[in-house]
Amino acid sequence: MPTDVDAEPQEAEPRPEEPEDVRALQVELAEARRQAEEYLDQWRRTAADFANFRKRKERELAEFEQRANERLIARLLPVLDDLQRALEHVPEDLKEHEWVEGVRLIERKFWGVLEQEGVQPIESSPGTPFDPMHHEALMSEESGEHEPEHIIEEYQRGYLYRGRVLRPARVRVAR
Repeated sequence: MPTDVDAEPQEAEPRPEEPEDVRALQVELAEARRQAEEYLDQWRRTAADFANFRKRKERELAEFEQRANERLIARLLPVLDDLQRALEHVPEDLKEHEWVEGVRLIERKFWGVLEQEGVQPIESSPGTPFDPMHHEALMSEESGEHEPEHIIEEYQRGYLYRGRVLRPARVRVAR
């Protein structure tokens, strides 16, 4: 007699010609099937709960790692600023000196590592529209050269880290 696995087991109806111990075994079998189905259901729920727990922990670990990287990179940005500032102010007679070229190479490698980690500069050159989500206006002034709400000058470069503002660009804006 075929049975439906998903259907709830039913107690076998005793037939008059069956001995009492066969009926008892059928009742016991039906109870065992019901209990096995209950245990299987509990196991499936526990397995799903564990899979969800593992996914949540992996997501939390990735977020923790990203925040830790974000904090470290934010602390390294002033070093990059200083390297760039130093290279901008090299005297003309030293621009081709090997030592200066070495510092340029260090700055390029440093920037390359930051780019590989997902750091990007925020566009804030003169004439770029001001975006309060990416720029911090330190000053605003009337300008005949620039349209209102456009950047006149960048004081400090801003950066994005994996699409989030790590440090806004500090700028002067035209009114």
